[in-house]
Amino acid sequence: MKIYARNFIFIVMDILVLIALFYLTLYIRNNISICHIPIFHQFMLKDFYFIIFIIIVLFYYEKIYTLQYDFWQETKKIFKALFLAYFIVLALLTLTKTSLGYSRLFISIYFLFTIFIIPMTKRFIKRVVYRFPFFKKKVLVIGDPKQVKVLKQELLDNWYLGMKSNEKEYESVIITSQGMSVDEVNDKITKYLQSNRTVYIVPYVININFANSNIMEYSNIRYSTIQVENKLLIKRNLWIKNIFDFVITLMILPLFLIIHTFIAFAIKLDSKGSIFFKQDRLGKDDNNFKCYKYRTMYNNSQNILKNYLKDNPDEIKYYKKYHKYKNDPRITKVGKFLRKNSLDELAQLINVLRGEMSLVGPRPYIINESDELGKNKDFILKVKPGITGLWQVSGRNNLTFNERNKLEVWYIKNWSLWTDFTILVKTIKVVLLKIGAR
Repeated sequence: MKIYARNFIFIVMDILVLIALFYLTLYIRNNISICHIPIFHQFMLKDFYFIIFIIIVLFYYEKIYTLQYDFWQETKKIFKALFLAYFIVLALLTLTKTSLGYSRLFISIYFLFTIFIIPMTKRFIKRVVYRFPFFKKKVLVIGDPKQVKVLKQELLDNWYLGMKSNEKEYESVIITSQGMSVDEVNDKITKYLQSNRTVYIVPYVININFANSNIMEYSNIRYSTIQVENKLLIKRNLWIKNIFDFVITLMILPLFLIIHTFIAFAIKLDSKGSIFFKQDRLGKDDNNFKCYKYRTMYNNSQNILKNYLKDNPDEIKYYKKYHKYKNDPRITKVGKFLRKNSLDELAQLINVLRGEMSLVGPRPYIINESDELGKNKDFILKVKPGITGLWQVSGRNNLTFNERNKLEVWYIKNWSLWTDFTILVKTIKVVLLKIGAR
């Protein structure tokens, strides 16, 4: 009963939002007065019902109402459903020869609004609904103690999932398979499926995002295989990623030039030296390149650091662990501001335009960190380094060097264009809130 009530609320609210967007689009379209745009022949909401119906059906097909996704996974499915709905609508209007009665511009504006507004309204609606404990799914989490602790914390922190841990009364079970034998896992699945409709399994291998994998069925022998591939070694994907980088960089270039003017003036005013700091970094296929940053240190930085470390030997231990100094005396006043707001790395857009870096990727490691990359070195250096990456949105300077490396490997193994998009959006949040900044 609870599931149906919750789903009914979500479906009704989505319909209301889609209706509201119809009237918003209608208002905007009626106020467009550009000479070469044809006169808008207004139509009524009842003429638009079939489009709303298609959208809701595709949402249901993507299991948006039947499964409780993370925000980013659900947003990806919403985008997929909306793009598909848009092309289905245009195809139907063309095939039925009714396209003349509809404004293609109106429909395009409408779907453009849905892409931006639906994920945000769903986030708001779920925030309100899940404030009531009644609507949350009770979940039993069992298995490896370490993984159980991590999952319970995620269920507590990630309110968008609409789940809460409960060991006495539960509707679903999450089994972490690490540390269990195959027989143990099978026995637990059989046991809990007797009294619960749904059982979730956390795979033994946790550094692969199986949500992006294809599952192949061999029905004769009742086996399944999970396809795992390095998507960044596929030429088509590299072309897509490079085009994505180039287009986004060109879009933000005018803003970059304005910000650059102010930063350059501030650096020159604050201390002697050049605007840019260029340093050799490890690039794709172990090819070194000059990495650009805005200068944040004094010209005689090495002498300043040498004297500082004599008086503060604890900083040497800190650097070995984090590859950063807790209090770096070499940094200028303007440099502190630039680093705190992550503006010093904005200069790396030059490297992106030169084809040496990507917007999203592994960290551009300095030359003397080459040996410390260990067994992951060749794997990490198979792709271009990025201005931002998974480690920047997962703790930044609060992570150790080894923890960052693990995140770099996870990113490469599980790359998708959607992953790059989510990292870029999360980077904006991290920069604005100054999470983990130094």
